[in-house]
Amino acid sequence: MKTSIIFFVIILGTIISCTNTSDYSPKPRGFFRISFPEKTYQEAKTGCPFTMDIPSYSVLRDDRSAGAQPCWKNLDFPAYNARLHISYFKISPQAPFSALTEDARTFAFKHTAKASAIDQRRINRPEDAVYGLTYYIKGNTASNLQFFVSDSTTHYLRAALYFNEKPNMDSIAPVLEFIQADIERMVNTITWK
Repeated sequence: MKTSIIFFVIILGTIISCTNTSDYSPKPRGFFRISFPEKTYQEAKTGCPFTMDIPSYSVLRDDRSAGAQPCWKNLDFPAYNARLHISYFKISPQAPFSALTEDARTFAFKHTAKASAIDQRRINRPEDAVYGLTYYIKGNTASNLQFFVSDSTTHYLRAALYFNEKPNMDSIAPVLEFIQADIERMVNTITWK
């Protein structure tokens, strides 16, 4: 009797499961959909000899890490777990333009081991005396975007974008593209005081 009940339950389960009209197929691995806010900007109150537009969904804070100098800032993107480290230097005999520029190049090219490519784009805004380079670092690297700008005589500003996540271009690509547009806006609005 027990055997016939078990057999009946198995047959009934098979019939019920086979009559389901919806076709189930496994879903491919994917990532969560990310909703981005509307792009709005405000002028940053830096208290330093430069101004720039920053996104309204970011937070500008003083860098409080050990060894931080005055006018070093962190621009946080809390919704995306990202931070743009901004370092300002006054060009001087102790910090000459050539040494600062070489440092920026060295910091960008430290990612060569993991990078699939490093593209450079010149920044040339003579009307505001803003000149420099943007480094677009492709691949699973710790930093995917860095830049420096200067007037070549007095002011020098360097920045590097980092995500507080394990580097994975497949997952951060949409966020990187979104923040990259904000950084390009910043670069195009930097002015010296």
